[in-house]
Amino acid sequence: MIVNHALHIAYKDLKTEFRTKQMLNSMIIFSLLVIIIFSFSFADFLTDQDLITMVAPGILWISFLFAGMLGLSRSFAGEKEEGCLDGLKLCPCERTSLFQGKVISSTVLMFIMELFTIPLFIILFDYTITGIPLLVLVILLGTLGFMFVGTLLSALTVNTRTREILLPVLIFPVIIPVIISSVTATSKILTGAGFANITEEVQILVIYDIIFFIVAQLVFEYVIED
Repeated sequence: MIVNHALHIAYKDLKTEFRTKQMLNSMIIFSLLVIIIFSFSFADFLTDQDLITMVAPGILWISFLFAGMLGLSRSFAGEKEEGCLDGLKLCPCERTSLFQGKVISSTVLMFIMELFTIPLFIILFDYTITGIPLLVLVILLGTLGFMFVGTLLSALTVNTRTREILLPVLIFPVIIPVIISSVTATSKILTGAGFANITEEVQILVIYDIIFFIVAQLVFEYVIED
């Protein structure tokens, strides 16, 4: 039942977003702008594939995380401004289903943004990415960890006046394990490493995702209260 309610909330959010495309367009434009700026910055070194391999993980995850912040900052703020948040809290369903629905919708939008970002990176940097399945796994785990923490903190800061400033200040120290593990694993994958070489980073990401998913389920009911 909780899953059904979560899917309905996610469907509502995605249907509304695909009508206006406000958050999605902002996220895609921001991530593409970051990639373009870096491509001009490294224009003189685009023929040095070894150098591009070294900087690629940082460029990609900077694009992912900062563009994702735009979506997270509006995840609950839009509901608050339109007065929909009170209606959602009055719905006859578990509060955790609201969290799960927001995670699903935000994750879908972030995956769409990432699908636009990676091909543009390949084109602008004339770079060939190896180990696509492993890279998808790392991006999936890193994105989920970012979304579990980000959605919880977005709900926590929704009633503050400075939520756009407060949210990044709170989230980035908490997701340091995600950032380090994701960037490290991505770097190893781009240098041709196999799954055996990134097991430690994958284990950290999986454990992190499980812990914060459970924590969010336990505290979200209290976080969302006025």
